[in-house]
Amino acid sequence: MNELQEGDLVELTVGAPAHGGHCVARVGGEHGQVVFVRHALPGERVTAEITELHKGYARGDAIKIHEPSADRVEPPCPYAGPGLCGGCDLQHASGDAQRRWKAAVVEEQLRRLAKLSYDVRVEELPGGLLGWRSRVRYAVDAAGRAGLLKHRSHEVVAIDRCRIAHPRIQELDLLDREWPDADALEAVATTGGDVTVLARPSGSGRMLPPDDPADGVTLGGGGRVRLSGPAEVTEQAAGREWRVPAEGFWQVHPAAAGTLVAAVIEMLRPADGETAWDLYGGAGLFAGAIAERTHGRTTVVESSHAGAAAARGNLGEPAEVVEARVEAALSRRRVTGPVDLVVLDPPRAGAGAKVVRSVVAAGPRAVAYVACDPAALARDIATFRELGWKLVTLRAFDCFPMTQHVECVALLEP
Repeated sequence: MNELQEGDLVELTVGAPAHGGHCVARVGGEHGQVVFVRHALPGERVTAEITELHKGYARGDAIKIHEPSADRVEPPCPYAGPGLCGGCDLQHASGDAQRRWKAAVVEEQLRRLAKLSYDVRVEELPGGLLGWRSRVRYAVDAAGRAGLLKHRSHEVVAIDRCRIAHPRIQELDLLDREWPDADALEAVATTGGDVTVLARPSGSGRMLPPDDPADGVTLGGGGRVRLSGPAEVTEQAAGREWRVPAEGFWQVHPAAAGTLVAAVIEMLRPADGETAWDLYGGAGLFAGAIAERTHGRTTVVESSHAGAAAARGNLGEPAEVVEARVEAALSRRRVTGPVDLVVLDPPRAGAGAKVVRSVVAAGPRAVAYVACDPAALARDIATFRELGWKLVTLRAFDCFPMTQHVECVALLEP
């Protein structure tokens, strides 16, 4: 067969889902060139348009479905599909099929990277597939129109509203106005009832004057400007309120924070008097829940200044907050063992081997690893296993419906 070219149309039988929001297919049979196909489901026969060529593989979009899967549904959003908004990967799949897709991806990453066979079930969160996203970032195009980006592109797709955005965000008029002096907009709607809008100014000029003289204040984190709403917002989780900077990190699904805390507590079983580390601790969510049960020394390590400040405000004695990168805090002995319990909640890249080795060296009896990326989780589990630890249990949660993303909580013990 001739070499593929961008724009070629090829008929394919789609195989298993792979990490990244696509399925694996091959041109011309089982030994043919690999094509990662979006907008398809396992088992479907499709015509795919080749969108990118790389050494050893290609990417493509399923533009015609010849033999649809029983799991296929009509996407609820008119902007979901080939060449349109790239924010949702799985609107063409039923909710149950989305969760089975994500379970298969987690299982495959564990098998390939950690050499582990583990049956995964992705648990549904309350609230359904739409209207859950409490933090939304809109890009602004050269004409000043706000929208969302195409997949693997900087091109902005103009939309009327985002169907997975929280209802209070959908009610805002951000998409109806022009933003000539902004590169991006961020809208936040919290479980505590706050709504804040932030903007990242472009180099072309200052932002529009705020409606409220108290707004229009430049914040940390990329020079964002608060256009409306409080600078510090309230979130509710684990039976209490948390104060977080509007531009700071918090789980985007309203039920996610409480769900993940409950899973971590159930796995670690904190006992009175035990010590704990909450690494990549953010505003102190896991540390606060653990300290309520142990009444012992609890240490949060967080590199973001805003996150560390929030943790100090949310946590009382005997919690300690260390503002530093986790790897540096451990290697430079700003936090030292022994310690009984550790929570790892790293960014998408994972904790990495150096951090895992330092955690193991501190001698905890258990580690709860909260992961937003199954590949990074599997790599770090492999390092734990090399050091004589075992994966005791793993739970997965559909914290990001309609997208390929999945949140996992793993319990590791010596």
